[in-house]
Amino acid sequence: MGQTKMELIHLIYTSATTDPDLTKEALDEILEQSRANNSKLDVTGILLFDMGAFFQVLEGDSDTVESLYRRIEADERHKNVVKLISEPIEERSFGEWSMGYPKVTHAELEEIPGLNDFFACGHSFIELEDGRAKILLKAFKGGQWRL
Repeated sequence: MGQTKMELIHLIYTSATTDPDLTKEALDEILEQSRANNSKLDVTGILLFDMGAFFQVLEGDSDTVESLYRRIEADERHKNVVKLISEPIEERSFGEWSMGYPKVTHAELEEIPGLNDFFACGHSFIELEDGRAKILLKAFKGGQWRL
C-alpha cells in the first residue's frame, strides 16, 4: 500500500481573545504551547496579536492544519474565529518557525502599503477580509519582522 501524498496548504484566520486583560506572560504561554504542538505536527506559521485580536497563518498537511483549526475554533480562549483563506501552496513561507511571533506594533502595521489606511482608521485583525489578509501575509513573508 502506498502512502498518501501530503497536500501542503496555508490556512489564515483571525479571532479575538476572550480575555480582555490578556497579559504578555499568558500570551507567551500560548506561544510556547503552540510551538511544541506545531513542531510535533510539522505545522509552521506566524501569529500576530494586536488590539485584542489574533491573525494566524498555519502551514502544513491539509488534514493536519484543518484539524488544528477545528481545535482552535473550539478553544475557549478565542471568539469570533473566522477562516479567511485555506488554499494549497507550493512551499512554506514560514518553514523555519513552528510558530513565529513577530513583535510588530500597531504603528508599524499602519505603515504597510495597502493596509495603512485600514489600521490607521483603528481597525483590527478581526475586521480583515481575504484580500487584505494576503497583503499582510506578503508583508511578513519577506518583511522587516523576519527573525
